[in-house]
Amino acid sequence: MSVRAGRLTDTIAAARDRFRGLGDSLVLVGLWLLFLVFGAWAILTRTDAFAVGVVTGSVLALGAIGLTLIYGILKFAHFAHGDSMMLAAYIAFFALTGTVVGERTDTQPLPWSLSDLPGATDRIPWPDQLGGGDFSFGYGLLLAALAAALVMALIFIGLDRLVYRPLRRRGSGIVIFAIASLGIAIAMRSLILIFWGPQPRFYAPGIRPTTDLPFDVRIVTDQIFIFFAAILLAGLVYVLLFRTKLGKAMRAMADNPALAEVSGINTEQVIRWTWLIGGALVAVAGVMLALQAQLKPELGFILLLPLFAATILGGIGSPQGAFVGAMIVGITQEVFAVVGPDIGISSGYKFSVAFVILTLILLLRPRGLFGAKT
Repeated sequence: MSVRAGRLTDTIAAARDRFRGLGDSLVLVGLWLLFLVFGAWAILTRTDAFAVGVVTGSVLALGAIGLTLIYGILKFAHFAHGDSMMLAAYIAFFALTGTVVGERTDTQPLPWSLSDLPGATDRIPWPDQLGGGDFSFGYGLLLAALAAALVMALIFIGLDRLVYRPLRRRGSGIVIFAIASLGIAIAMRSLILIFWGPQPRFYAPGIRPTTDLPFDVRIVTDQIFIFFAAILLAGLVYVLLFRTKLGKAMRAMADNPALAEVSGINTEQVIRWTWLIGGALVAVAGVMLALQAQLKPELGFILLLPLFAATILGGIGSPQGAFVGAMIVGITQEVFAVVGPDIGISSGYKFSVAFVILTLILLLRPRGLFGAKT
């Protein structure tokens, strides 16, 4: 009798698991259809907003990929990621102009900056055949972005040595890591306010040239550069993760850190590379963000929710999922900024779209679109 009861229990449990799997698959299909229908509608009716959303999504993608790498390897939410983006953007600004806040006005403490190089601030030309204006920046900003990527990578490694590695060795929980990263975020924002003040700043002041694209779409020429730079870096990260020995070690550690260490993988070295890559990505994302909008100390904190929404939507631990999730969040935000006023909602609420998406995903499919567990 007990054997029959056990078999019946196993049968019921198996049927329940099958129904759950079917329901999960239906939710996944429904979400993909919803996003595809929304994207098609946005392309046909809000083409300009869709194009800007793709650019915004590409900026978010760089930050989200770094965020998902850190979570995949270190298993904690890095709340300092948004403020790291803005700190890197200000570091690039300092490398380019050498400017900080003095006692009463801006001052240049260094005798030399990248803008002093010959032609460093001359606008990079855009081909006339493509029907648009030049970029608003010169090659000096590209060098400043590289310098910021190097500095931020070193800062991330330093933070790991001083803060996160001691916590790991103590066996601290993810809540302690999250609180520590939140404290670092506040410290970074304070440093920005101390050295550069609260007022907005620009890499290249003045009117930015625009470019005409097919289907009567007009965008700022800089946004074309932002999009292709993000695509290039995302492609390089994909190649690194799936075509190199380091990437294989990183994926093995993300799956099972203990087994990876037993297999002979140098886990501390993998962690260092994770911070290096994450720091470089966050720096470029910050520079691209400031190039598209402006440098504002609080912008990094504002973008923290969209970054997490993109990461969770794609599936935590999935770099390609982070890219897709960032595109969906970016497009949805920019389209809402245009549609919102038509229905009586201010465009300033566009960042709340990320919160809505995040809530729905956590309720309907916490694993995200690409099946990773949260």
